Amino acid sequence: MTYSALEPHEVPSRMTGEIVPNPAEPGRCDAYLPSPCVQNHAANLAFLPDGTLTCVWFGGTMEGMGDISVYMSRLEPGQRHWSNPEKMSDDPQRSEQNPLIFTAPDGRVWLLFTSQTSGNQDGAVVKRRISEDGGKSFGPGEVLCDIPGTFVRQPIIVNGAGQWLLPVFRCIGEAGRRWTGDVDRAAVLISRDEGRSWTMSEVPDSIGAVHMNIVPSGGAAMVAFYRNRFASHVLRSQSGDAGLSWTTPEAADLPNNNSSIQAIRMKNGAIAMVYNHSNASMSDARRHSLYDEIEAADGGEGSGSAEAVASARPAVWGVPRAPLSLAFSTDGGRTFPRRIDLDTGDGYCLSNNSKDSLNREFSYPSIVEDVEGRLHAAYTYFRRAIKYVRLDPGFLEGTR
Repeated sequence: MTYSALEPHEVPSRMTGEIVPNPAEPGRCDAYLPSPCVQNHAANLAFLPDGTLTCVWFGGTMEGMGDISVYMSRLEPGQRHWSNPEKMSDDPQRSEQNPLIFTAPDGRVWLLFTSQTSGNQDGAVVKRRISEDGGKSFGPGEVLCDIPGTFVRQPIIVNGAGQWLLPVFRCIGEAGRRWTGDVDRAAVLISRDEGRSWTMSEVPDSIGAVHMNIVPSGGAAMVAFYRNRFASHVLRSQSGDAGLSWTTPEAADLPNNNSSIQAIRMKNGAIAMVYNHSNASMSDARRHSLYDEIEAADGGEGSGSAEAVASARPAVWGVPRAPLSLAFSTDGGRTFPRRIDLDTGDGYCLSNNSKDSLNREFSYPSIVEDVEGRLHAAYTYFRRAIKYVRLDPGFLEGTR
């Protein structure tokens, strides 16, 4: 099989931020974002009020280490180079992860991210920084949610009543052992006062459903998609009351490998989702947990969540994170009959080590659409770089 993946040693020299046409695929442009870090992961794209496209991610030596911080790069309108990244967080004792950007209705720009020690996601808190000048500068970091084990990944949605919906997942510890994700569940933080206070509403029967991604469907109807800790299928649930309550997540018709997904509703009404077209039935590759490499080094136990419970089913880790695919649905996310592979490779992820070029995953994609109908995607490339892809409307039509 022929893959699109580069050789690992080729990646660093590509990390210039320059956007270049893809010679093999007319209507597609690619870039590898600049970064001072040997590991870069978990990109999220968002437009600022002035039309600048931002990409935030976390970088350092390895996920879970104290030098993992949040970075932001910008692509100003009309430019062909992503900017050199700004370091947006810097707590040397904590791993700061999963950033996202949200522009509030009042024009303020929020940066959210998580903060944890080592691989103890069950002890994580959510932090924020707020910009009063359209994202040019940000105020000091402060805790938004101090409930241990609260994690973010997907953007805030504002419903028709002006209520803010922040999808989260709860990383729950298990007695006597480190967090491994076996009993994580989904919830929504709801603010009725423009982010000054929040209440948490759990999604029913959602063990294993994480990275909840809310997509408005019109009126009070919404649909949500989830990463699946058990690596079988993307999960889907619905809300009929503007996101205040949700049905139990059920399997959609796309595979999932216990890695992140992201979906948007396009201007033409279709839902576009970026994800890995892979699941546990396609590979027997497995690892003990996401953080097994650093946990072996630091020893000890988990953070001791007060909600520690016993699991009946273990989370599945290590399923290859490739290909990185884009799929489309015209029936509200019930089916996704059309698929494009943005990158192909073996997706090896039994190690997070990017310093020694051991990791070869494409993962944690983000997607947005601009006013011209172009799709912009960004995703992890071997945990060494963040890759950016822009698809023109003509490209999308030509791949039907």
